[in-house]
Amino acid sequence: MELSVAGYGCHVATGGQPFDPARSAWPPLVLIHGAANDCDAWHKVAGGLAAAGCALLVPDLPGHGLSGGEPLSSIEALADWLPALLDSAGVAAAILVGHSMGSLVALECAARYPQRVGGLALLGASAPMPVAEALLSSAATHPDRALRMMNDYSLTAPFQLRGGGGHGVWGPGVTLAIMRRSPPGVLAIDLANCNNYRHGLDAAAQITCPTLLLVARRDRMTPRRNLPPLQSALRQVQRAEIPDCGHAMMNEQPEAVVERLLKFLANPTTPTTDGGA
Repeated sequence: MELSVAGYGCHVATGGQPFDPARSAWPPLVLIHGAANDCDAWHKVAGGLAAAGCALLVPDLPGHGLSGGEPLSSIEALADWLPALLDSAGVAAAILVGHSMGSLVALECAARYPQRVGGLALLGASAPMPVAEALLSSAATHPDRALRMMNDYSLTAPFQLRGGGGHGVWGPGVTLAIMRRSPPGVLAIDLANCNNYRHGLDAAAQITCPTLLLVARRDRMTPRRNLPPLQSALRQVQRAEIPDCGHAMMNEQPEAVVERLLKFLANPTTPTTDGGA
């Protein structure tokens, strides 16, 4: 569906089902994509969640995908944009589900607008989320080279070798194709946003809503060794891990992502750790 948010058109996917929060057992879920991505990064996960009865808002962030406006130049600005999205959709409060850069946006929004966020799921998260200088430079000067590097580091070798996706679909090509259609300059802006965001642990300490940390065990972009400070800062936190999976978990193991998210929705306040530190 199309909404007007902060004066610009915003393309919002809904998982193939009409957006109707009244028919869901849970508050609406907002799925927030990562750097140089758009709502299609959530395509498989959104379909599974919608089939389970979730009401979904899966936006293309400003300047991404089919949404208008310029890409916003900080995590804080993106966090301030989310309540405007909720207002446009007529939603008082939602559960935020963010991946990679989107996890930082969700984290900051939950700290700034606690009354609008009833739960939080952070996928492929790290706070801080530093980006290597070589990648930042390549994103500005040779963006396709940077995209191919990110794609390689976001997926496990077995997934790349066997193709993934099934039915003739080359899974690694899906993630690369979505990133490649980003407008010029988006990748460099998004990676700078991740690198420049320094308030993640302070934001986490302010958050009181139930939070899920969903970790891909073979994530090389935001490795799980970086997670303990964020996990310690959060007050009501569950942690779950998906084995044999890389950073682009929504493409590599979408069924496992859906399963973990539904478990969290069913028992959001149960402090559990699945997979170890």
